[in-house]
Amino acid sequence: METKWLEDFISLAETHSFSRSAELRHVTQPAFSRRIQSLEAWLGADLIDRTSYPTCLTPAGEVFHEQALEMLGQIDRARALMRGKRPASHSTIDFAAPHTLSLTYIPKWLTALEEDFGVMNIRLIALNVHDAVMTMVEGGCDLLLCYHHPRQPVQLDPARYEMLVLGSETLRAYARSDRSGSPHMVLPGTASAPLPFLSYTSNAYLGRMVDVILADAKGPLYLEKRYETDMAEGLKMMALEGHGVVFLPDSAVIREVRQKLLAHADDDDPGWQVQMEIRLYRERPSAQRPGKPVVERLWSHLVRQESRPAAKSVLPRKRKND
Repeated sequence: METKWLEDFISLAETHSFSRSAELRHVTQPAFSRRIQSLEAWLGADLIDRTSYPTCLTPAGEVFHEQALEMLGQIDRARALMRGKRPASHSTIDFAAPHTLSLTYIPKWLTALEEDFGVMNIRLIALNVHDAVMTMVEGGCDLLLCYHHPRQPVQLDPARYEMLVLGSETLRAYARSDRSGSPHMVLPGTASAPLPFLSYTSNAYLGRMVDVILADAKGPLYLEKRYETDMAEGLKMMALEGHGVVFLPDSAVIREVRQKLLAHADDDDPGWQVQMEIRLYRERPSAQRPGKPVVERLWSHLVRQESRPAAKSVLPRKRKND
């Protein structure tokens, strides 16, 4: 049994809607339904009356709802107790971020930030985008840094979470280059000779952003999948060996482009690129959950940076609440 099953069940008991709970839990509705079914199978009892509308609990579900709340409460109290015993926990800022941003954006951003704000104690949790968001929702981090695009939004309730836009990132095609800096392969390829394609797995956020590029392309792209992983760094290494074309965030290949190891493979056509925002989220402080003082100081500092246009490449340039 997994704790996320309990959280799914409690959400469904509150919303009475599979679709709404799936949205709030950042999973597809079929995946959400399977998790509820897994919980029912583990318990050996039907918790949901699927013949009614809106969705309601069975008598067994009503009983288990109280037990699920108590179990999660005990887990949260145990986690809070252990965190309270962790050395310097209140002076450490816990970040959750996708692997790509943790390797490319965060080191340079922190360097620039510490020049103005001062040295910080950071604990970085590198995950995929979905798990990073869920870490924020479940209270496992102080700040969430992630990508955002209107077609693949991060759906965090603005009534509960504050957000800053730190900058933007371009996702575009790259391929191994020759000594002059010209790519060995260039989009779009042809039907008779499709380009070898280094692809993200279907559950990867950047993979879904590549799908946006392919869906919006004015003409067809002829790509033949040769390799697949959810790690942008792994795809970059394959591209460096000349195995195919890959879509990567610009910040992930700055050094490789400068050294003429990789080159743009999209002929500088903006129709084969997509812009993503880099966003920072935190839970709004409340009387019940005031948050760490160091996080409040950092957030206030970042908000003040809005008035400094020269810093906008690494610091917030616009504040939003959605």
